[in-house]
Amino acid sequence: MKTFTEKVRAVVAKIPKGKSMTYKQVAAKAGNPKAARAVGAIMRSNYNRDIPCHRVVRSDGSLGSYNRGGETRKRKLLIAEGAVSQ
Repeated sequence: MKTFTEKVRAVVAKIPKGKSMTYKQVAAKAGNPKAARAVGAIMRSNYNRDIPCHRVVRSDGSLGSYNRGGETRKRKLLIAEGAVSQ
């Protein structure tokens, strides 16, 4: 049986380029809709380039942090992919 962390990583790995999901949506899809903060903690410790953690954003529309260059870098990546507008 997969752990919640493994499920979260699998969900995030499937977010297509040009799309994003909220922490809450990822948590729900991974099986625990009340674990949005846990998703944030899992993404914060993600260093696997195959898991596009920059595609996970906050429910309020803000981007949240990004461990590979901060919010500015996250915004640039999402703009380049067409997931958010400038």
